[in-house]
Amino acid sequence: MNRLRNIVCIPLIFMLAAAATAQDGYPTKPVRFVAPYPPGGSSDVMARVLAQKLTDALGRQVIVENRPGAAGNIGHELVAKSPADGYTLLLGALGSHAVAMSYYAKINFDLRTDFAAVSMAGTTTNIVVVHPALPVKNIKDLIALAKARPGELNFASSGTGGLIHLTGEMFNQAAKVKIVHVPYKGTALFLPELLKGQIAMVFDTIAPHLPFIKAGKLRGVAVTAGKRTPLLPDVPTVAESGLPGFESVASYAVFVPAATPKDIVAYLNRETVAALQSPDLKERLSAAGIDPVGYSPEELERIVR
Repeated sequence: MNRLRNIVCIPLIFMLAAAATAQDGYPTKPVRFVAPYPPGGSSDVMARVLAQKLTDALGRQVIVENRPGAAGNIGHELVAKSPADGYTLLLGALGSHAVAMSYYAKINFDLRTDFAAVSMAGTTTNIVVVHPALPVKNIKDLIALAKARPGELNFASSGTGGLIHLTGEMFNQAAKVKIVHVPYKGTALFLPELLKGQIAMVFDTIAPHLPFIKAGKLRGVAVTAGKRTPLLPDVPTVAESGLPGFESVASYAVFVPAATPKDIVAYLNRETVAALQSPDLKERLSAAGIDPVGYSPEELERIVR
């Protein structure tokens, strides 16, 4: 019996030793963290705050690399085709990440097979933001103006097929209006146009617009989450403003190329979840309207599916 137990244990010992060796030797060089949008947006904020904590945890620099374009697809494809060695991470925006599978006729990656899930990272609400010159103070005003001027108002997005774009189109359908979509490569590129009034509104994540709303340079009309945000407690939700059931929340998660060794994925998951639970990271992200969330790889895979 003892001999049988020893025989059974020997393969397990070798497996654990191999995993420990792979984990102990990783990382030996800087890690690239791809953010598929330009600097300045919520995904960039999430990536940079998390990268700083992971740098401390991994003992190697985690460098954020912005790869914007095609509603995040360029960054996603870059990571999907990178070596599966744990040295390229992706901060994926789940809405755009999943929508791309059905929205685009052809993309050069497959969400289901080209990525391994590491952990959920955080969620944030979108907010309907207008230029102060637009004579609207609430959703009812916005709908009335859009109906009075069909096709004259416009909204910006970070790319066709992305969450911001589709939130705007969902608003068009729910409110039975026609507000024209104007695509950009990211928030940092359309924000100057919004501040000048050349773009009437956006349905963007809250972080990049919050300072301008508080300064009176932009107006927050409604948030698109199921509940109000404590950052702007007087701003109602779209649902409570006359469009019941309307909800759009941006979710971010960490991925690696699909064939990344499981022990490295497990190691990254453990350090990512620990970072997301740290009080200083929570404080920094909460100030940007982002709620940090850490999950197991299996739970993230379930959410993605």
